[in-house]
Amino acid sequence: MCGVARAEKFPELARAEEWFARGFAGEMKYLGDERRSDPGRVLAGVRSVIICGMNYNSALPRSIELDDESGDSAGAGPEEDGPRGWISRYAWGDDYHDVLRGRLNALVAEMRERFGDGFEALAYADTGPLQERIFAKHAGIGWIGKNTLVLNQQMGSWFFLGAVLVTLELTPSLDVAEGPPADLCGSCTRCIDACPTDALIAPYQMDARRCISYLTIEHRGAIPAEFREAIGNHVYGCDICQDVCPWNRKAPVTSMAEFRPREFEDTGPATRLGYPEAGKFESLYRPSLTKLAAISENEYKVVFRGSAIKRTKHRGIVRNACIALGNAKLERGARAHQEAVAVLKRLAVSNDPVISESAHWALSRIQ
Repeated sequence: MCGVARAEKFPELARAEEWFARGFAGEMKYLGDERRSDPGRVLAGVRSVIICGMNYNSALPRSIELDDESGDSAGAGPEEDGPRGWISRYAWGDDYHDVLRGRLNALVAEMRERFGDGFEALAYADTGPLQERIFAKHAGIGWIGKNTLVLNQQMGSWFFLGAVLVTLELTPSLDVAEGPPADLCGSCTRCIDACPTDALIAPYQMDARRCISYLTIEHRGAIPAEFREAIGNHVYGCDICQDVCPWNRKAPVTSMAEFRPREFEDTGPATRLGYPEAGKFESLYRPSLTKLAAISENEYKVVFRGSAIKRTKHRGIVRNACIALGNAKLERGARAHQEAVAVLKRLAVSNDPVISESAHWALSRIQ
């Protein structure tokens, strides 16, 4: 998808300042960057903002579908497989920042071929001081839903947003009189009702400090005790508010190989995780929690090189795996239980206090 919006200071841009002032951003201090309320402070002389949307949806089951099948919110799965974790759909493949940035830079290069070099341009793949969602709304991409994500009638919400700020005067996708797309959320509150941590404190308003995505990715310390059980088997991000959205029922599936789940063969120390007898680390789709908890820092760097998951760092993924193991429903004495206990006992004496405390908490739950 692609649309063009004028580089204006839309009213919605200023509302984010109040949201940030209320502390809803948590540790994400970069969201308080004053440039985010005025594109002119990001690129001098900017006249237009090109917004691009890239589909990353997969045909694989959604997190809520797996819960329905197993009856186990911790996603323990078959005993021989051991407990499984959930990684947000957008992070199964290559780092979307890199993929999207490559496409955006190619677009800028094409524009220079057609229009010459007499203009300035900045391309951001979710990496700059810009509120892409606001410009996506005014570029006709979609409306901002009650889960705070951009929704499109045909695409749902399973797409990344990238932006190109340019000093060219481009024709906007929407006529001023036409206005942005209508809000089609209606009376639906499924996203709000389904959020396990009540992060959606009101329609169109999120307290990121309560969001599972924030807690498992951006938050650096120990996960607050009040949210641990609600996190379930999530080890990186959360898809629940998108999984339950009716507009995502018929969302198309991407054909891009870059966003398919990464798979790993157990070919040696670089990719082998956890117990050698456990076999290969199959995929980033529902990975083994025990193997994730046991991953070394060197293995982490290899497995998640070029992946968005590197943002949570080694400590974060191990911490998250510990919490998820603490939520897993394991049969005592079974092999999966014994392996989980062994890994957690090893982590409980870690020099890292966050990992050690998380492992102790998990042991207290499953022993």
